[in-house]
Amino acid sequence: MTTRRWLSLHGALVLLFLYLPIAVIVVLSFNESKYGVAWHGFTLKWYRQLLAHTRIHPYVWNTLIVAAVSTFVSTILGTLLALGLSRFRFPGRNGLLFLLYIPVVIPDVVMGVSLLLFFAWVQHAVSALHLGLTTVILAHISFQIAYVTLVVKSRLAGLDPSLEEAAADLGAHGWARFWKVTFPLIAPGIAAAALLAFTLSLDDFVITFFTAGPGATTLPIYIFSSVKRGVTPEVHALSTLMILVTTLVLIAVQRVQTRR
Repeated sequence: MTTRRWLSLHGALVLLFLYLPIAVIVVLSFNESKYGVAWHGFTLKWYRQLLAHTRIHPYVWNTLIVAAVSTFVSTILGTLLALGLSRFRFPGRNGLLFLLYIPVVIPDVVMGVSLLLFFAWVQHAVSALHLGLTTVILAHISFQIAYVTLVVKSRLAGLDPSLEEAAADLGAHGWARFWKVTFPLIAPGIAAAALLAFTLSLDDFVITFFTAGPGATTLPIYIFSSVKRGVTPEVHALSTLMILVTTLVLIAVQRVQTRR
């Protein structure tokens, strides 16, 4: 067998290993049987029961609120940081660039524990911050900023500076030059960074688990708690819906990144 065929077989086996468990969850969400993995027929009743299960609705809203607010804030702050790092040279710039990679590469459990200790210290010092939805949002912003900054900065690196120089020669001042020239050119990168941050927030479990408090349960935490009591078809259906939403967002990110 040629090298090309071996590589193709290897790639197919890797994809099968990665996506077969996800496919099993999706298939079982349409299974008539409530227990076990034996196929007893196609049904949509688990999705109907899931939509009628009003106890899950607060968890959905918590997840969407955390994802929307943290994405909005991190996109603004990350874009401004990327502009500053790309346009200016200042003492400590290289150190700041190095620090941006720490939230990306360190394990989530280390990030979660460090944020939990920080929030506990703040609560002890000022007695004004308690674990809840606010701390979850702040925790998500803390790691989303790094991803947004790196994505937007890569977009700025490919930007032709002569376009901004031409706008300046034509009399455009700083803000007009930014809104008329720079922002439209980096808008696809900003949109891709925002969608990526939204996906990361939507799927995050470890950091949310450490920083959440009463009334701040999100869908990943709810699924984890449900699995400990036994895997039911409702959990399969909920997981399938989350996979669908995440896949759609990732497709949108890919389309935005490939847009010229």
